[in-house]
Order: sequence, then structure tokens, then C-alpha cells
Amino acid sequence: MLIFNAILLVVFDFYIFFALRATKIKMAKTKWFSLVWWGYSMALLLGLYISAQFNLPLAYRSIILVAFFMTATSKFIFIVVLLLDDIRRGGIWIAKLFAPRKRENLEERVEALSEPLPEKPINGISRSEFLTKSGILVASLPIFPLSWGVISGGYDYKVIRQKLYLPNLPASFHGMRIAQISDVHSGSFYNKKAVLGGIEMLLGEKPDVVFFTGDLVNNVASEMRDYQDIFAKLKADLGVYSVLGNHDYGDYYFGREDSAAKRKNLKNLKETHQVMGWDLLLDENRSIELNKEKISIVGVENWGTGRFPKKGDLKKALTGTEDAQVKLLLSHDPSHWRAQVLDTDVDVMFAGHTHGMQFGVRGEHFQWSPAKYIYKEWAGLYAHQNQKLYVNVGYGFLGYPGRVGILPEITVFELIKGEKPIIS
Repeated sequence: MLIFNAILLVVFDFYIFFALRATKIKMAKTKWFSLVWWGYSMALLLGLYISAQFNLPLAYRSIILVAFFMTATSKFIFIVVLLLDDIRRGGIWIAKLFAPRKRENLEERVEALSEPLPEKPINGISRSEFLTKSGILVASLPIFPLSWGVISGGYDYKVIRQKLYLPNLPASFHGMRIAQISDVHSGSFYNKKAVLGGIEMLLGEKPDVVFFTGDLVNNVASEMRDYQDIFAKLKADLGVYSVLGNHDYGDYYFGREDSAAKRKNLKNLKETHQVMGWDLLLDENRSIELNKEKISIVGVENWGTGRFPKKGDLKKALTGTEDAQVKLLLSHDPSHWRAQVLDTDVDVMFAGHTHGMQFGVRGEHFQWSPAKYIYKEWAGLYAHQNQKLYVNVGYGFLGYPGRVGILPEITVFELIKGEKPIIS
């Protein structure tokens, strides 16, 4: 990925640089512009290399990553504008080349078009120059929301309250409160005080049960060293239950092949759950009993469609839950719901994984994110007949160290016995 990103950035730089030099923008033709342009690009590439090869403090790595992300985004937008203009101008050039003209043969036409793509300015500015300057303006726009997403969005925890109507819920569990967080990605954090503030916010909701639906770390168990004590504060009268996500297995650090180091890392991560007092469910279930009535909490290892690990064994996890009146499933990847879960009698599945792409719009009656083009279910509550899925957009962040519009989420559910009332 480092090599790919570096090549992509260099291609962007060459294309935009020479496009700007071809315009009438005087600044783009100065020596200092060239020095600043290529100096910044080389510094950014060097920063990417150093952050990948050396153990830099996370704050410095975050700065480099934000700079790269905003630079790449802005340049990509600008390239789209330039390409559209080049296609337009190329079409004009071809049309002029082959269009019939009086007393003019093909050689004369080519000679007349010896300048690459001549255009006469209209009212002081040519169309191409207008598009180029507009492209610069449009390309600069993402800098502001992306910067704000780092400054504020990454730790701006939001409590979302959601009622879950379950017709077969035992009366003893009516009103039970469940808190869910997901996708902590502790290796991305750089503000312990803010992380603690989110946990205290969750505890203030006084849940009866807490669910964690995977991706405690980015790559390695040691990422939790500075945050273990904070997440160990999560307590609930009926327990804290957790599962693993695709990042927890170390595949992105150690590779997909088995190794002693990879096995040791996973063992350390599982022990971290135990030390924090979390009940890690590895294709297994637990029963919660109140007044001789029982529901089952079921947890599977990661199972996702496409390139994601398919380690979970749902059939094994459900073994022994036949008598439970309600089954609540923790499974990291929401794609598991349609692929397997809907073929079972699981009442509600709780998932994470998508992050809502950490970018989009989320309101009470409308939500949008690029994630919707990848995942059919990417944020919030979904239903199919009597079965439900809830996708939490995550507590932490990965890659881009911030969030724009899709804020970090703490979900608080209230279980309600009965059908959801129909509002006319």
C-alpha cells in the first residue's frame, strides 16, 4: 500500500504540475512554486516511509496521515476537473482537425492547429483557465471539513438510543438496557482523556448489559497497553460480552499465514479481554436468567463476505440455545446477517465493522455515506420479518484520524416486549 500510494501521489503531482504550468497563472511558472510543490511532495513521501518503517509517536504519524489524506483528496478532485477540461479540449481539437473547411487541405489544418489546444479568451478569461481556477477552489474545499473531523469529530461521542421491540421477549427482561460499542481500534488513539470521557458517558447510561462487537486493536495486542485500564472500567450488572473482529487476528500485520508470533499476539489479545473483565465469546453462548426466564447471548468469531475472515461457526455458537426465548447475537461484520444469520432463529444481531466510512450524513430520518455502496446494511437498525440487525458505526477510527458527519457511537438499547406500534 505504501508503494501504491507513493506512485499514485507522484502521478497526481506530475499531471497537475504541468497542467498548471500550461495555464496563464503566473505564480505556477515561478521557480519558487516548483520548489514548494516538489519539496512538499517529497517531504510527504518521506514522512509516509518513516511512519511505516520506524516507531514514531502516534501523534506524529497522525499528522503525516492527515496531511497525506487531505493532499490526496484535494489533488484527486482537481485531477477530475482537469481531465474533464482536457477531454473537452481534445474533442474540440479533433472536431476542428476533421471538420470540412473551404480551400484548406488536411496538412494546412494540422499546421493551423500547431498550438496544442488554442482558445481565445472570452471576456478576459478562457474557458480552460476558468475551469482550472474553479478546480483549484473546489479541490481546496475538502480541507476544511477534513481538518474539523480531526480536531473535533474523532472523539465527539454520540449516544444513540434505540428501542428493540421483541414479541417473544420474556416479561422479566422488558425494559432491560443494553449498551453497545464497536471498533475501538486502540492503536489509532492519541487522546486518553477523550477516550475516558466516552466510557464515562456510557457508564452514565447505567446499562444492564454491555456488548462489544469487535476490532479492539488495529494490528497487535500491545496497542491496548495504554487503554486497558480505561476500558476495564466498563461494568454492568449482567455482564460485559465481546467478540473478535477482522483486525484482532493480526492478519494485516503478520500476514494471513500462520506463525508463532501471530498465535502469541492473538493469545495476548484474548487475555486482554479477560483482564478487563469482558466475557469473550468464541463461537459460544451464555444464558441470562431472571425469574426462571431465560435469554441467550451468542457470540461468533469474525465472519464476513468477500476478502474478510470466515472464522466464525454460527451453528456451533447456537448449540444449547434451543430453549432460549430470545437469542441476541454478537457478530462483527454486518454482511454475516444476510449470508447466514437470517437462516436461523436469532432475534437480533449486533454488528460494527463499517465505521460508516467515518464520513457522511446521519440524521433521525436520513443518512448517507459512501459505505452504503459497499454494505447493504451499514449504520443503524434493519429488519427482515421478525429478525433485526443493528450496525454500530464504531467508537474509534482507522486510517483517517477523524470523523466527518458520522460521529463515534455509543448505542443504548431498551428491550420492549411486544410489537412496534404503527404510527399513522
